Amino acid sequence: MIETSVTLPSQSLVPPPKAPSASNVSLYQFFSPGGVLSKAHPAYEFRRGQLQMAQSVEQALAEKRHLIVEAGTGTGKTLAYLVPVIRSGKRVIISTGTKNLQEQLFYKDIPFLQQALYPNGEGKLNVCYMKGRSNYVCRKKLYDLTGQPVLTGFEEIEQYRAIAGWEKVTQTGDRAELAELPEASALWHKLDARAEACTGQKCSEWERCFITEMRRRAMESDIIIVNHHLFFADLGIKQQADEAPDAGILPDVGTVIFDEAHELEDVAGSYFGISVSNSRFDELCRDVEASLQRNQMLSASLAGAVKNLRDRSQFFFALLPPGEGRFAFDARREFLEENGDEFIALQNALQRLSSQMQGLPSKPEEIFNFARRAQELQVQLNFVMESEDHNTVFWIERRGFRPASPARGPARVFLQATPIDVGPILKSYLFDKLDSVVLTSATLAVGGNFEYMRGRLGLEHSRESVLPSHFDYQNQALFYVPPDLPDPRTPPFAAKASDRIRRLLEITRGRAFVLFTSYAQMNDVYHRLLGVLDFPMLLQGDAPKSALLQEFRITPNAVLFATSAFWQGVDVQGEQLSSVIIDRLPFAVPSDPVVAARVKAIDAEGGNAFFQYQVPAAVITLKQGFGRLIRSLNDRGLLTLLDNRILKKQYGRTFVESLPSYRRTTDLRQVEEFFNAAAD
Repeated sequence: MIETSVTLPSQSLVPPPKAPSASNVSLYQFFSPGGVLSKAHPAYEFRRGQLQMAQSVEQALAEKRHLIVEAGTGTGKTLAYLVPVIRSGKRVIISTGTKNLQEQLFYKDIPFLQQALYPNGEGKLNVCYMKGRSNYVCRKKLYDLTGQPVLTGFEEIEQYRAIAGWEKVTQTGDRAELAELPEASALWHKLDARAEACTGQKCSEWERCFITEMRRRAMESDIIIVNHHLFFADLGIKQQADEAPDAGILPDVGTVIFDEAHELEDVAGSYFGISVSNSRFDELCRDVEASLQRNQMLSASLAGAVKNLRDRSQFFFALLPPGEGRFAFDARREFLEENGDEFIALQNALQRLSSQMQGLPSKPEEIFNFARRAQELQVQLNFVMESEDHNTVFWIERRGFRPASPARGPARVFLQATPIDVGPILKSYLFDKLDSVVLTSATLAVGGNFEYMRGRLGLEHSRESVLPSHFDYQNQALFYVPPDLPDPRTPPFAAKASDRIRRLLEITRGRAFVLFTSYAQMNDVYHRLLGVLDFPMLLQGDAPKSALLQEFRITPNAVLFATSAFWQGVDVQGEQLSSVIIDRLPFAVPSDPVVAARVKAIDAEGGNAFFQYQVPAAVITLKQGFGRLIRSLNDRGLLTLLDNRILKKQYGRTFVESLPSYRRTTDLRQVEEFFNAAAD
């Protein structure tokens, strides 16, 4: 579930005037040379694509139509949808793919528009910023923990003192204010406001709850800024509750803007599916025990029921098929034939605990919540093990298994059920329910059209627009593909690719992202070049992503070796990033259970999954990766793809035609000339 953050300090919760001055300024008067934007922004440049996008968004909102628009990097798409939203006077949710974009909208773009549109303070924008519940402290949990002997070690005691002191003064309850709290704090997980332990209006701290306050702010706001995970978590809750009036936490709106909309299929799939893990069982047992002890209600019978559930859960998850990472669970029927008794025993253990808690006299409200959690686990476990739904793929994910270090605890094991095709779900619960949905990103079109994205998302009727970038890619970027390297799927590739990467980095003097489609390839090439390169080398995994990015920005001639985490949502402007090297065409791993199920479903219906799904998905990913390089009009640099299948295979044309109009070469000498010209 979800929640809001604070309104801007300068913003009022009083509704804006009925006819604010913003509505009297046409889009042309705002964006054109000599207009409002040109007078308010010190680095103003007229961008025709920005005005065209704003006009398309305004028309879609006015006509209650859906819109899908690809706006190339540099278009200025955030202002292009914010201004029409403000002019419309409608309540709108804006959903982004990254926290960085959320913060940019809330702390930079909205205040800028506030000042530009209402320079004399005659109007106010009512805006709130919303995060997931786990970002916020639960006051009841914090108070319940006071005096309880459940803190482990000096570090956790110190963290508790810091959190307890902060709770007395914070206005938001957002852990982002606690800069000194470690990102992986185990204590925070015991204190956050996740929905599982929430008793809602029956909680003694309901009126002072940070979630309650944020929900109120959301109800009073005209623009609600969220992220995709939060939006679809809320939509999933409302779907399960059959649109009950108090389900979810986001207010009802008629319009949603999805920025970075290329991520929607995967995010929606994760929230419309089901995940049952051994961690959920462990947390339920822990929470029940702590509550019963605190309320002096832990009888021998209940203690036995908790122990029985914990033991049965551990045994059942230990029986699941072995394997690391993500893999299909195709043999569920065979598994149940062999281990049906243990499955039934686990179901019975859930039922026993639930019944005993419900039978307690004069029990606190949280006990009802624990019983509901046990029943929900029972229903979901039954679904992932026994359902025969044809639009669902069933799979297992195992994380954190360290056989050489049993002291670090067992692996986290997840039984997953994911929709194969989210299109029908999105059509019913999103596109058919809302007046206007606007999908935008720098990477939505494949081969110049939206057929792939519309099909995957279930978007049947929409206006469409592909807008050119503001950048001069012909002069700003050179796209190099070496014609002589071996196929990246063959053993000789790593050694040959490492040699070519070394030569390219010598030409560019480092200043590069080297992006890989797998951790194995990244580590292989990194260690081949370690001690060979004369430039500082950074490796994903050696530090948190934000720390690595900061180190890259401040370290002259640095080279960052990374995987998918750095393919999107990363912005490094200027000469510090002068080259992006990608090892191979980023086709999704064919053995991934969700990918494999989607491929099988398309082929079974007479389609061609490779050309209808795998190639378009890889095109979008490649466009995202290459999009890291040119981030401003002054950026200039080299894009390299070490996979020459883009030149040799029939499908290569789809990739080339989908990329911006970079200048292209297969000649390393032209790469040298490109950088020599820059040096001159």
